[in-house]
Amino acid sequence: MSNLIYPVLLSGGSGKRLWPLSRRAYPKQLLPLTGPEAMLQETAARIDDATSFAPPLILCTGDHRFISAAQLRQRDIEPMGIVLEPAPRNTAPALAAAALMIFETDPEAVMLALPSDHVIKDPEAFHESIEIAAAVARTGRLTTFGIIPEHPETGFGYLRRGAAIDGHAGAYHLAEFVEKPDENRARDFVDSGDYSWNSGMFALPVAPFLEEIERLQPDLLASVRKAVATAERDLNFTRLDPAAFASAPSISIDHAVMEKTRFAAIVPVDMGWNDIGSWAALWDIADRDASGNVVTGDVILHDVENCLVRSEKRLVAGVGIRDLVIVETDDAVLVAERDSAQNVKEIVATLDLRGRSEAELHARVYRPWGNYEGVADGERFQSSRSRSSPARSSRSRCIITVQNIGSSSKAPPSSRKAKKHCC
Repeated sequence: MSNLIYPVLLSGGSGKRLWPLSRRAYPKQLLPLTGPEAMLQETAARIDDATSFAPPLILCTGDHRFISAAQLRQRDIEPMGIVLEPAPRNTAPALAAAALMIFETDPEAVMLALPSDHVIKDPEAFHESIEIAAAVARTGRLTTFGIIPEHPETGFGYLRRGAAIDGHAGAYHLAEFVEKPDENRARDFVDSGDYSWNSGMFALPVAPFLEEIERLQPDLLASVRKAVATAERDLNFTRLDPAAFASAPSISIDHAVMEKTRFAAIVPVDMGWNDIGSWAALWDIADRDASGNVVTGDVILHDVENCLVRSEKRLVAGVGIRDLVIVETDDAVLVAERDSAQNVKEIVATLDLRGRSEAELHARVYRPWGNYEGVADGERFQSSRSRSSPARSSRSRCIITVQNIGSSSKAPPSSRKAKKHCC
């Protein structure tokens, strides 16, 4: 039986509730929200131990493949592979694809499914819980990690633990999944001591896991099996077959398998966890000043309390405000009540309806060769600054392109003239 644990890092989310910093082309898991490194890098670093873990398998979209690969290189982490999901299909198809690929390498493997946008402040408790969960998983149980709640929380689902599992101290049969409760029920859950927050992390024995998917979701597994079998390999990227993968139902692993299986287990743990689902969650875990403020960047405050204020480029000043989130980027500013920060995704939906690029792209757009950003737009010209990646040449290069677009931005490309200047 294999002793290695195979980490699977789920990195396909868009982080709409953390707009304007998180956008679909460069979402929260690729951003340094809680420290100097991106959240994907922090997640990979937690399981970068060759004696316990195999190299991680990354699941992300094709748009994020080069950024993800570059961030792992910066950490000197060589992944098992980077699997490209051609369409968003939630966690059940993604984990089914990962299990099929790991099964080819090690049929007796335990895979550790980790979202790449979580904060864990107590890595020692995290690793202790992994040891317990992996041992339970090797008995054929599909094991999830429950977070011992610190307070009544209506933004998370809950897990009710059942009887203890013989021979595995700290592990229990999983009795019930509960959807996000109202405040009164959440308080009752916390007071009972029998409930944990649903972390979305799992230790899964690949062979029993695939057997349960086949029993409970045969159409899903058939679609994903075909997507893996006909996938294209490109360097270290695996492109799942688009048509086959898109034919799988979009469903979470909770709804597809964990709520229905007879073999579910839970390991409750207190490890300083947070899923950073909104700006309010980031305010909750960040260090605050004496007035309760979380400040990042060029910010000046006077008579301000319990606010999160983040500046990416310009000076942000605040006077006489309370309980707000203010986030400034190159091309957008968000101002919201902290208690309403969950609703930022509605702004993103409105941007999409209006065809605004700010839902998708930052002012600086990243490409495999580097990045570019607009410098100025006029009636008869557009200019942009592009930078090549140092990883692709001996040094970084910066070029400003000035494009003559004639009297109309709709002029045909052949009529446009561009001048390039090194900067």
